[in-house]
Amino acid sequence: MVDLRLLRQFVAVAEELHFHRAAARLHMSQPPLSAAMHRLEDEIGSALILRGNRTLGLTAAGMVLLAEARLLLQQADHALTATRDAAAGRTGSVRLGFVGSALYGRLPGVIRGFRQANPAVRLELIEATSARQVQMLREQRLDVGVVIPPVFDAEDMRLHGFDTDRLAIALPRTHRLASSGPVDIAALADEAFVLWPAREGRGFHSQVVRLCAAAGFTPRVVQEAHGMHAVLSLVAVEAGISVVPASMAGFRSAEVAYQPLAGAEAAFELQLCLRADETSPAALNFTRHAAGHR
Repeated sequence: MVDLRLLRQFVAVAEELHFHRAAARLHMSQPPLSAAMHRLEDEIGSALILRGNRTLGLTAAGMVLLAEARLLLQQADHALTATRDAAAGRTGSVRLGFVGSALYGRLPGVIRGFRQANPAVRLELIEATSARQVQMLREQRLDVGVVIPPVFDAEDMRLHGFDTDRLAIALPRTHRLASSGPVDIAALADEAFVLWPAREGRGFHSQVVRLCAAAGFTPRVVQEAHGMHAVLSLVAVEAGISVVPASMAGFRSAEVAYQPLAGAEAAFELQLCLRADETSPAALNFTRHAAGHR
């Protein structure tokens, strides 16, 4: 088995056809290089280099070895690069889950920056509720999620801060309060609400219920829908009103009016969620990128 270092030295000699220039190219002195070429010929059992007073040439065996050595060294370099890229998470794939409202915050910019920095990583984007994402993470059908906390029974998960948002009231454009300016949530006590099942987003759902309770009423839910886009689509067709992330104010804005809610209690955070024992270099690379660019 020939040492790759010997092959690199042979290629330098064969390309330079001059021991002194080849030695300078390899950052070594000439005598060890000459000795290395003799050792290579002994290992192969054939003369490779035509030695003369001024110039060098290659034997027929030497010309064959030069062509094959170039291919072998190229493949060896490729193998090392591919291995280092995989270890650093610059190749592979990431299955990324996200709540619908995340698309209206910093997530698109994070995805764009990650793709530019890691073009060989395949990103698969999957929209799902927070509860569904946690389930998919446990089933290893997702690698990273963007969820709205709190995430319950998440001892097997790791959470990282990612983005912030606020709550807003979403009303049909035809609603009497749609153009009235800021709306106090207490004014919605008699309204029909469109919400999502509590089991699909308990943290967000409970925050809305707490806001209503603080205003003295319990929301009258007339219809449920899975996901913010579905909720807002029902608001657009006048099925009721809702409380949604303020970042979604651009969604169906011709049919839906958005009134942000004031006060610290209307703020909430989005977090990155991944398994505590996650080892995928690509997933960890994405998490570092996303958490580090707030």
